[in-house]
Amino acid sequence: MKFGLIAGNGKFPFMVLEGARQAGAHMAVAAIREETDPAIESLADSVKWVGIGQLGRMIRFFKDEGVEKAIMAGQVKHVQIFSRAVPDARMLKVLLKLPRRNTDSLIGAIAAELHGEGIELVDSTYFLQDSLPKPGVLTRRQPDKHEQEDIQYGLEIAREIQGLDLGQTIVVRGKACVAIEAMEGTDETILRAGHLVKRRLTVVKLAKPNQDMRFDVPVVGVPTLTTMAKAGATCLCISAGKTLMFDRDEMIRVANEKKIVIVAVDVR
Repeated sequence: MKFGLIAGNGKFPFMVLEGARQAGAHMAVAAIREETDPAIESLADSVKWVGIGQLGRMIRFFKDEGVEKAIMAGQVKHVQIFSRAVPDARMLKVLLKLPRRNTDSLIGAIAAELHGEGIELVDSTYFLQDSLPKPGVLTRRQPDKHEQEDIQYGLEIAREIQGLDLGQTIVVRGKACVAIEAMEGTDETILRAGHLVKRRLTVVKLAKPNQDMRFDVPVVGVPTLTTMAKAGATCLCISAGKTLMFDRDEMIRVANEKKIVIVAVDVR
């Protein structure tokens, strides 16, 4: 069976390619011209560069390559999707049918278009199960009383806003919400919170309770910790089994070095 990869930015697509290689799977890559690292060409079996709005071109490529299952990995910035994309006829047709102009609606519609062509969009962690944390504290240091309280408060906020299709990151201090992610992304949300409150922040980044693991899976890595340290954040809470940890061992090492707690929790 041949897999297709719709590659956005960052390390996620490279992790998928490595996981596929270890599993002996062949992968054809549709690389997003505005987002994907050109180094992808040195690792993939075949690559086609497409613009964000070129859905028809991407589907034709996958069909020509004999792709039966596709994986979507790597962020495509919201502003790119809804403000800068030049859609082809097929993408325009999808956009005109959207009930809401948000990422979940758009990617769900793209998944339906792929399905109509006999291509199944599968869990983006298909080849990366070892990078999903189990519940518990992952670092040497345990969360202190104030961090535990802020985690619980962040979880309460997450439950309240889960139906609003906002970002996945909430920043808390002293059981007060300092920042909630909108379109800017995790790092910018954390930095914004750090500008407002410069110490002892808790970052809660969670999957939705009904998270569609085919797309928009929460990811964290060493850069997340670097941003947290810059903003004065001391605790990171993520979803067990539904958050990808890039370079997990290195991430835990850096967290221990910076005395940042990482806690994985079940989200029901």
